[in-house]
Amino acid sequence: MLRLAGTAAQVPHCFVMTRHSGKPTSKTFKRGDHVSWNSEAGRVRGHVLRVHTKDVDYKGYVHRATPDDPQYEIKSDKTDHVALHKGGALRRLRS
Repeated sequence: MLRLAGTAAQVPHCFVMTRHSGKPTSKTFKRGDHVSWNSEAGRVRGHVLRVHTKDVDYKGYVHRATPDDPQYEIKSDKTDHVALHKGGALRRLRS
């Protein structure tokens, strides 16, 4: 474990660690919305298939979801790949 002396203000920016606040995102989407998201291969476009408001087990992982912070099931336009993302990772596209 790395320990640095001093307050956070004295610690170089590259060593300051932050956590996701856990606050719900203000972005909401509905079934059929055309959205894009960033992936390892670049920007991907797709349509929202389902809105999950409860935890969902998908591809061996539990994706946390609540009514205030849902997970969106999205199908890629090009590859038909299905992915789950929170609203903060998505951008709405014009239809």
